[in-house]
Amino acid sequence: MHLDFIDWIVIAAFGTLTLVVGISYTGKASGSLANYFLGGRNLTWWVAGTSMVATTFAADTPLAVTELVAQSGIAGNWLWWNMLLGGLLTTFFFARLWRRAGIITDLEFIEMRYTGKPASFLRGFRAIYLGIFMNSLIIGWVNVALMSIIEVFFEVPKSEQLLYVGLAMVVVVIYSSLSGLLGVAITDVIQFTIAMFGCIVLAVLVVNSDQIGGISGLKEKLPGWSLDYFPNVGNGSPGVAGVAETLTLSLGAFLAFTTVQWWASWYPGNEPGGGGYIAQRMMSTKNEKHALYATLFFQIAHYCLRPWPWILVALCAVVLYPDLAASDKKLGFVMAMKDFLPSGMKGLLLVAFFAAYMSTISTQLNWGASYLINDFYARFVKPDASQKELVTASRAATVLLMMVGLAVSTRITSISAVWAFIMEAGAGLGLVLILRWYWWRINAWSEIVATIAPFVGYTVAKFVLGWEFPNSFFLTVGFTTAAWLVATYVTAPVPEAKLQAFYQKITPDGAWRPIRKSLGLPKPKTKVYHLLLGWALAVMMVYSTLFLIGDFIFQNYDRFFIWLAVALVSMFLMIKVSGRIRFFED
Repeated sequence: MHLDFIDWIVIAAFGTLTLVVGISYTGKASGSLANYFLGGRNLTWWVAGTSMVATTFAADTPLAVTELVAQSGIAGNWLWWNMLLGGLLTTFFFARLWRRAGIITDLEFIEMRYTGKPASFLRGFRAIYLGIFMNSLIIGWVNVALMSIIEVFFEVPKSEQLLYVGLAMVVVVIYSSLSGLLGVAITDVIQFTIAMFGCIVLAVLVVNSDQIGGISGLKEKLPGWSLDYFPNVGNGSPGVAGVAETLTLSLGAFLAFTTVQWWASWYPGNEPGGGGYIAQRMMSTKNEKHALYATLFFQIAHYCLRPWPWILVALCAVVLYPDLAASDKKLGFVMAMKDFLPSGMKGLLLVAFFAAYMSTISTQLNWGASYLINDFYARFVKPDASQKELVTASRAATVLLMMVGLAVSTRITSISAVWAFIMEAGAGLGLVLILRWYWWRINAWSEIVATIAPFVGYTVAKFVLGWEFPNSFFLTVGFTTAAWLVATYVTAPVPEAKLQAFYQKITPDGAWRPIRKSLGLPKPKTKVYHLLLGWALAVMMVYSTLFLIGDFIFQNYDRFFIWLAVALVSMFLMIKVSGRIRFFED
């Protein structure tokens, strides 16, 4: 595809701005690991929250949404919309606790909560398992998505695509390795703003094109079921614009998504109880209130604001490109970019995709390096290393992860296969990650078994029984849950002195009565039912906001006002209930 001179100017300006902003924070990142990986624990809620959203907006995300919409209409997005339940659980139950812990990584929590050799093993194992193995899979699928964009947009042959992706990663490594999390977070804000602006412009241009004829024209060209927010569970639906047949979610899949997956599975960016780069952002905020507000803002922006431009372009792509093979439906988004963007705007949209890509990769590299250095190198290899040495090692680890990620990218042939593997590899672990904060009896063996058991359950379901998702998922969750419960009760609890130290530092809610009584402390002022009520009201508020924006776009004004009323009432009640939550700063 041909890019005009102004397009190249836009691309060059973006690259220069990213490098300048990122490198300008190098000095602030060099003082210590806390400065390098947590930005000095001084991020405001809106910077931390926007950084979370930017990280989850990768180059593959609009393509994935386009494929889901082509297959199952708007309702296909329940594949990821269900994760709001777990995200808001993190907001109310865990955000303030992560900030209160005063640690650098979520893996450091392991030896704060547990003790002995099992805790040391778990921390070291997860540092390598998550920091290298899982992290490289995530980097690999994001790279493969960018390769698809380059292939369609520039018609670059497959033999040369990895070179272009490698050059993009080098730019990311330069600013992320020098500036640490603070530089990554600030560039995330810039990159997310550019990426969303570009996607909104594309949506407006495509919807209002002669081929579509505005929102009314789009609605006329699509069957009504494709615009429904909720799936026609278990039933087939007629095809969309030339597609022979498109199935909505099966009953089992819908139940897996809405009743089990959001709390049972470890998944990057949606870990039950928080974790990974989400916990990193919460721990980097000014205080506990900023941690909670950042996470709440993330949920609203992630589920309500981000998806609608992508959904609109995806619906238009179904009409515009009906002859695309099922495996190529996701490329409808990129084809719309090629066909409908004028000079200058092509460069802007390409920049938007590079911005989305870079915000994700920079976070993955910084997050992975934090595990390798803080939780493996400094803990087991060189515990007496100075802060300056550790920062230098962190920069080297960032480069190492880039090279591993590029190598893994050459081996990935299906992004959806990687998604499915990661989802099932963490099936059943989520409940342990939640309860370790709220139940004193959880120990290191509970978490070790819950980390390993999904691989056993998945192997049996997939290769012995021949089951596919969602049946394989249900079996893995059930097997893992039973395994870690047995492990919990056949092994000794964490020593009382360790539990007392943890309780005094965190003062968690939930089932801690024996430890609280041994310390002679009163019950916490925050009640679990306050947190549950706040969570439920927030779920109503965010889903209502998601749907009211959609009804406004599609000019369904009667439903718009109903959703608006629900959103406002639930928001008012949520604010009232949130006033009962206790922060250590109060």
